Amino acid sequence: MNQNTKCVHAGTIRGAMPQGANSPILTSTSFDYTNTDYNIYPRYFNIPNQTAVIEKLCALENTETGILFGSGMAAITCSALALLKTGDHMVIQKDIYGGTHYLLKTEFEKFGIDYTFVSNDINEIKSGIQKNTKIIYIETPSNPLLLITDIKAVSEIAKANNIITVIDNTFATPINQKPYDLGIDVVIHSGTKYLGGHSDITCGVALTNRNIAEKIRISAYNFGASLDAQTCYLLERSLKTLNIRVEKQCENAMIIAEAMENDPKIKKVYYPGLKSHSGHEIAKKQMKHFGAVVSFELGEDKAYAKRFFKRLKYIMPALSLGGVESLICVPAVTSHAKVREVERLKIGVTDNLFRLSVGIEDTADLLEDIKQAAA
Repeated sequence: MNQNTKCVHAGTIRGAMPQGANSPILTSTSFDYTNTDYNIYPRYFNIPNQTAVIEKLCALENTETGILFGSGMAAITCSALALLKTGDHMVIQKDIYGGTHYLLKTEFEKFGIDYTFVSNDINEIKSGIQKNTKIIYIETPSNPLLLITDIKAVSEIAKANNIITVIDNTFATPINQKPYDLGIDVVIHSGTKYLGGHSDITCGVALTNRNIAEKIRISAYNFGASLDAQTCYLLERSLKTLNIRVEKQCENAMIIAEAMENDPKIKKVYYPGLKSHSGHEIAKKQMKHFGAVVSFELGEDKAYAKRFFKRLKYIMPALSLGGVESLICVPAVTSHAKVREVERLKIGVTDNLFRLSVGIEDTADLLEDIKQAAA
């Protein structure tokens, strides 16, 4: 199947009476166990609506199996703690989502797990490996500066050292980037963003091979971050339009990034689709489109930046991203609010950095909104 067909048909539950085009919502938390080879239970991540979503996502990411979680952070936490133990070490990209950064700072020390922050440079990632390194964790494009990491190069380094690789593929989506095909072991998404796509559900997923999935599933049983049938249904519904939505969002983002780069009022634009972006050539090799997030700086005048924010008409100042509507935020006080200022500034997340999640609206309207707000 091609992408649009996978989005619509993969995983759909058939055979209900009467048979419908959509999967039925099976809300039971109790299932008969006498006629099955295994126990079906929501916290075991195997109820029909959970399985339907996983089958669709595996078809899109080309993985063997996966586990659906109540949030992206649940997927990251369960995966990391399932694959690491006391005395282990993780190499992790420093330009990552603030929530992931906060997880390491607040939780890993409790478990005696060590980690080293590195840039997205392949040589620095390689030099960060220690004898007890068990995971290399990357995020590309990164949040919020959209740095591009060479996925295949990371996977090759990891395999040479018998290390598991984990990627946050949220910004790229399965439509633009397939890390599993490039050698990555575990692909994680905050499904709250593009997979859900309508700013109305919270979920996460870890997609991998059966061996690693079984290890993650055991920890997931204990942590209990499962997803209910109603939310699974909404997620499956959203995934049917994933390819169409993402392609339009990426098309809009490319136009907006090019216009912003030529606007003298905007100090700097971060978007891997631009030739001026440091990771443009790598992005061309490993991505179909360049994503639908555009980050930019308006200069050092905080008052001007605040006025710009308030004057926007269509683009909504809000948390999160990936919805059909365009959303904008200041990462310093949202996604990276829990990162210490000195660390935040080191990776380039300044107080005047904006992260624009481009929606499916008419591009002319979005450009006009940005232009009038910046005027």
